[in-house]
Amino acid sequence: MFRLTRKQFFHRLAAGLGALTGGWLLSACGGEEAAPGATAVPPATAQVPPSPTIGAAATGTAEVTSVASPTTAGAEPGVPSPTQAQAPTATATPSAGSPDLVVARGGEPEELVRRAMAALGGMERFVLPGFNVIIKPNICVAYHSYEYAATTNPWVVAGLVKLCREAGAARVRVMDSPFGGTPEEAYLISGIQEQVLAAGGEMEVMPQFKFVATDIPEGRDLRSCEIYDEVLNADLVIDVPIAKHHGLAKLTLAMKNLMGVIRDRQAMHINLGQRLADVASRVRPGLIVVDAVRILTANGPTGGNLDDVRKLDTVIATTDIVAADSYAATLFGLQPLDLEYVRAATEMGLGRSDLANLRIEELSLGA
Repeated sequence: MFRLTRKQFFHRLAAGLGALTGGWLLSACGGEEAAPGATAVPPATAQVPPSPTIGAAATGTAEVTSVASPTTAGAEPGVPSPTQAQAPTATATPSAGSPDLVVARGGEPEELVRRAMAALGGMERFVLPGFNVIIKPNICVAYHSYEYAATTNPWVVAGLVKLCREAGAARVRVMDSPFGGTPEEAYLISGIQEQVLAAGGEMEVMPQFKFVATDIPEGRDLRSCEIYDEVLNADLVIDVPIAKHHGLAKLTLAMKNLMGVIRDRQAMHINLGQRLADVASRVRPGLIVVDAVRILTANGPTGGNLDDVRKLDTVIATTDIVAADSYAATLFGLQPLDLEYVRAATEMGLGRSDLANLRIEELSLGA
């Protein structure tokens, strides 16, 4: 079952009270209803130096007007343009029969994202008007384009940006901390920057001063670390890893992708599996979307050989980070508990790895 974060709960409470109060006042005063499509005013932000941004909100003011995608920023090169699917019409509150995890296969990246999210209950389930959303893909290196499956597919990320904007998000930022090259280079070479800006989002460089000492109350080994403050304070964090091989962790998936929001990543390699679970107990994404359009089967995490890449045209969407990594492990012929961090997170009660008992909806777009 989807659980609201504390911040999301108060947003929904305030929205509900505002609607009740506003309706009473309009009725009492004979006023007109708000014009359809009016956007909510974004919540005030703290007065701190702005993070470097690339795109609509580089000056600190979010651009709410949608940006039309140029021809060069459309479909994945070398494949037909994806059909422009309509926004999901599912209600914000899913029914009791909603799946725990959705797997969409056999379509173009953005279509896979849209169909998976519709089946999961629609982006409106996660994003309320005025929300501040952070999307965390894997943009680890600046020397490979997306074809090498070292970085998240640009059209998967852009599809999520579009859905968030359509749901009324006031601001949608995309960010990571690359270990190979500069953020600016990695954002550009990965292809993610072009697609995100075309979709109306922003690329944010993560300055060091915004990593703050943070306690991890549920941590079993890692009890504190420096975490990117904006991630801790966003209304919604969407974790969007690419599924790929990793020499030490076996696979880089959703929990491993969270290493990009902490400062001292070298310290994580001591007891890596447990420490990844510890970080996941503190940084809890409200939505996980695993990019398995292309997967890297060997020589990860950086890759560099197209012979190691398999094209699966698959996207996995869920609210359960343990279930996400558990299902993604099967794409590589592994079982969930083959991954140390999945074992640790399961023992901590952070999610479920018992795939046989989960409600999994599988969609075949090519059928």
